[in-house]
Amino acid sequence: MRKLYFKAFLSSSVTFYYRCLSNVSGTSDCAGGYLDENGMPLVALHWENRLSHMVGRYNEIFREQMPKTTPHVCRHTYCSLQAKAGMYPKTLQYRMGHSDIGVTMNVYTHLGLEDAETEMARLQEAEDARREQEKLMGKTDEVRMTKNQFRAG
Repeated sequence: MRKLYFKAFLSSSVTFYYRCLSNVSGTSDCAGGYLDENGMPLVALHWENRLSHMVGRYNEIFREQMPKTTPHVCRHTYCSLQAKAGMYPKTLQYRMGHSDIGVTMNVYTHLGLEDAETEMARLQEAEDARREQEKLMGKTDEVRMTKNQFRAG
């Protein structure tokens, strides 16, 4: 149960961290524990220390060890999860702050064989739906138009 709580907390912290970093409207919703003692937003070093402390504490308590986690690792995780969720690549490039889409897609987005299999299954379903639609259209009384029906003028 603690393991799930820790992972959920870590996930929500990473999400909030990126929401604060990518807040392009100029307004700040990063208050409430995400400011340092001077009232300034936490920077990557603060987050690295927090994550290191959380992982260290977790590893002291539980047998199954968690790997070292840094804000930069969280950038890769965030980018991969958003790509899997279907975010448009150009939007993801903008959110990540990359000038080149190749950096976003080739360096930061880590998709595996399961993702390729899922995408192929989705494409197969779309093709099956298209064939079914054509079959239904063929069974109606609709007249298909051909080139011979039109008179050149």
